[in-house]
Amino acid sequence: MSHSPPDPVPDSPAETATRVFVDHRELLFSIVYTMLGSVVDTEDVLQEAWLAWDARCRAGGGEPIGNPRAYLVRVVVNRALARRESISRRREEYVGPWLPEPLATPPSPNDVADGVVRGESVSMALLVVLETLSPLERAVFVLHEVFGYSHPEVAGVLGRSASAVRQVAHRAREHVHARRPRYEADPRVRRQVTERFVAAVVGGDIEALIRVLAPDVALWADGGGKARAAGTRSIQGRDKIARLLIGDAVRRPIPDLSVRYEHINGEPSALLLSGDTPYAVVVLDLTADGTQVCGIYTVTNPDKLSHLG
Repeated sequence: MSHSPPDPVPDSPAETATRVFVDHRELLFSIVYTMLGSVVDTEDVLQEAWLAWDARCRAGGGEPIGNPRAYLVRVVVNRALARRESISRRREEYVGPWLPEPLATPPSPNDVADGVVRGESVSMALLVVLETLSPLERAVFVLHEVFGYSHPEVAGVLGRSASAVRQVAHRAREHVHARRPRYEADPRVRRQVTERFVAAVVGGDIEALIRVLAPDVALWADGGGKARAAGTRSIQGRDKIARLLIGDAVRRPIPDLSVRYEHINGEPSALLLSGDTPYAVVVLDLTADGTQVCGIYTVTNPDKLSHLG
């Protein structure tokens, strides 16, 4: 006499809630990080969203959630918008230039083209430009331009009309593209230029450094008042920046220095370590032809580097 296998035991509400959230966590993290530029705040938003989602799933009796992905995106986007207020208040008291918290992003295992697209979506240079948008403009730009949501979908997430979202999207896109032309250097070229830049600075070779810098290069150095940084505001000009970087490297060499080349915010970048401790992240923005450095972003604030160790 044959016996049919027992019916599988259905997941409990708690197990279902966990599985659905974990399935969408990478997307939710990417959206919130691109909206906030802070790993710590992103994790806080996701924790708040998880608690709300878990409570909603356990409660039962309510209207079933037909599209968990859309529901979760709506929750995290609106919580991220609310968090922008506290971030703005912290920024007012921040010492020196503020840069996004560097995010380690392993290269895409698929093709090079996919890696380029993903890299541009979270690049340090683009995130810096996004900081000049209003919170609403940034949310619309991130959802529509970076993650491909349609205007009606964005409207549903934000509780706005599609026509209003379309106007905000147009304004945000023009603002971003005026400050950040749409091009991306070949990753291999970026790695080569980054290696030449670091070698010149560490080796104290000012002539080699000047060769790799564009005449109108700009430097942003984020130490947050807690670590060494090049000035309290952005600096422009090849000669001025070269002298500053070389002078600082010669006068105050980093003890037990080593360099790891990592993908940071989708781009080949340099992680400088003092012993085993992350000391600085250096991300370079290249000219359209990929031959010279037009932007230098350095983060030495230890609070922003602790997760990279």
